[in-house]
Amino acid sequence: MAAALASGYLKLSSNFMNLKMVSVTHLPSSTPILSLSGLRHKRLKLQKSHNLIRQSNLPAFSRLRYIICNSSTQWEPAPVTYASEDEATLPKETPNIFKNISSSTETNEASETKLLMQFHYLRRPLWLLGPGLLLLTGVVPTLWLPISSIFVGPNIASLLVLTGLDCIFNLGASLFLLMADSTACPKNGTQGFHSKPPFVYQFWNIVANIIGFVIPLVVAFASHKGFLRPEVPFISLAVLLGPYFLLLSVQMITEVLTWHWQSPVWLVTPVVYEAYRLLQLMRGLKLGGELAAPSWMMHMVRGLVCGWVLVLGVQLMRVAWYAGFTARAYQQESM
Repeated sequence: MAAALASGYLKLSSNFMNLKMVSVTHLPSSTPILSLSGLRHKRLKLQKSHNLIRQSNLPAFSRLRYIICNSSTQWEPAPVTYASEDEATLPKETPNIFKNISSSTETNEASETKLLMQFHYLRRPLWLLGPGLLLLTGVVPTLWLPISSIFVGPNIASLLVLTGLDCIFNLGASLFLLMADSTACPKNGTQGFHSKPPFVYQFWNIVANIIGFVIPLVVAFASHKGFLRPEVPFISLAVLLGPYFLLLSVQMITEVLTWHWQSPVWLVTPVVYEAYRLLQLMRGLKLGGELAAPSWMMHMVRGLVCGWVLVLGVQLMRVAWYAGFTARAYQQESM
C-alpha cells in the first residue's frame, strides 16, 4: 500500500512539472491569463491530493523511508569501531612494581657495601700515617730545630716564626683527626655512626680551657699595671704567650665542632692539643732564658706546664673510663 502511494505521488509530481513546462514554453502570447488560471486550479488540486496522502499514510511512509535510509547495501563497507583512549593506553598485564623497586634497591645496597668493604682495606695505612703527621708537624720542629734558627730577638719576626710553627702543627693535627674519624667509622658504612659526649665532659673541658686563658691574662695585666716588678715589655709577652693563646683558641673551636658533628674523635682531640701544649710551654721556658725574663714570668710558665699536665692526666683517665664503659655495654648487648 505504501509503495503504491509513493509511486502515485511521484507520477503526479512529474505530470505537474511537464504541464508547467508546456504552459510556459508552448502557449501563445495572446492567452497568458487563461493559462495561468488553469495552472493555478490544477496546482490547488495537486496540493489537496498531496495533503490527503500525507495525512492518511504518514506513519507508513515515514517507516518506509527509515527502512530505506538505514538499510545498508552490499557494496557499503562495514562500520568501523574505535576503542576509547583510556582503554587503548591501559596495559594488558601490569607487572609487580614494588618487587622491581625492592630488587633494584637490594642490588644497589649490595654494590655500595662491596665498594665500602674494598675501601676499608685502604684505611689500614692511616693507622701509621696519622701519628706520623703528628710526629713530623709537632715534635720534630720543637725538639730538633735550634732556638737560634727560630728566635732572633724580641721582635715581630720571632713572633711570626713561632706562630708559623704552631700553624704547621695545627694542620697536622687537623689531618690526624680526620684520619681518626675515618678509621672509627664502621666497616659496612650503611648506618650512620654518631657519638655524643656527655654534658659533664663538655662542661669541664670548657672550664679548663677558660682557666688556661684567664691565668696568663691576669698575670700580664698585673705586670702592665705595675703590680709585678720588673715589668715585661709587650713584645716579649707576645713572643712568649702569643702562640699559646692562638693554639688554645684553635683547640676550643675544634672541640666545639667535634661535639656538634658528634664525631668519635671528641675524646682524643684535647689529648692531641694538650700534649703539644706541653712542648710549646717547654719551648717558652727556653725562650724566657733568651729574653732574660724576670723570675715571676718563668714561674708562671712553669705553673702552666704543671696545670696542663694535670689536665692531660684527667683526659687520659677519661679515655680509660670510656674504654671500660664501651666494653661493658658491648658485653650487655652480646648477652
